[in-house]
Amino acid sequence: MSRAVVYEKFGGPEVLELREVPEPHAGPGEVRVRVTAAGLNPMDWGLAARPEVAARFGITLPSGFGYDFAGVVDEVGPGVENTAVGDRVHGGALGRAVADFVVVKESDALFPTPDGLSDEVASTLPVAGSSALAALAAVGLRDGDTLLVGGAAGGVGIFAVQLAKLAGATVLGTAAEGTFPFLRKLGAEPVTYGPGLADRVRELGSITAAVDLFGTETSDAALALGVPPERIATIAAGPNPPGGVRATGGADADPGALKQIADAIVAGRLTVPVAAVFPVERIRDAVALQAARHVHGKVVVTL
Repeated sequence: MSRAVVYEKFGGPEVLELREVPEPHAGPGEVRVRVTAAGLNPMDWGLAARPEVAARFGITLPSGFGYDFAGVVDEVGPGVENTAVGDRVHGGALGRAVADFVVVKESDALFPTPDGLSDEVASTLPVAGSSALAALAAVGLRDGDTLLVGGAAGGVGIFAVQLAKLAGATVLGTAAEGTFPFLRKLGAEPVTYGPGLADRVRELGSITAAVDLFGTETSDAALALGVPPERIATIAAGPNPPGGVRATGGADADPGALKQIADAIVAGRLTVPVAAVFPVERIRDAVALQAARHVHGKVVVTL
């Protein structure tokens, strides 16, 4: 037997349970990863809390929990050619990541974890890192741009801000005032979110592009400031956002996106603020903290 976080009804953190489950094994073309860390994302508790969202992703009850994971390959099935027992890897497994073992196809999104990158940090990359790069690519970010990032202190925002800076952009980031020192350390000029956002951004200067990582407030402000809709991207407003704004997500990222981010971290050009680390036995506490949306950086669960 092994352990996995599961839920049998939709709801808040209280529905999550750590249970013993049959130990999975790798079949043909599959690898088994002994998970050591799982990074949490808003989509994780969104799927567990909202049946209509879960249905869009094919999630049915009972379900496992989480997407991002990192660990060590401990079993390979017949036909596996490029992965070996002992390889450190990170990747995604929808609704299955927070578990002792994850079995995935070798051809799925599984990436080598380079030396110098901890499993805790590697487990934060798949969703947030790829979503940030996809959003920046969708607006055609270029050197000299002034970019407005909505939700800049969140899990995707911390990547978007730093990647935009590395690309040569000036970054303004929306956040609560208590987050301003944190954002300045990442290289962004903070601006308070909420009613009147467009006016506050105008006072700081003109913007040429925007990525909205939470709702539509930043997209609406950018449109009001005259930014063309093709230079505005959102990851959280559904498939058809208003105003001709571009919808995107991690699935649209370049295949080399995570390697680009991992290499930048190892080289010291990008940091991943891990706000909190919880043992899997405290999964409910970890999700409650992440879902409150006041955490600065990523929340990681260890196994």
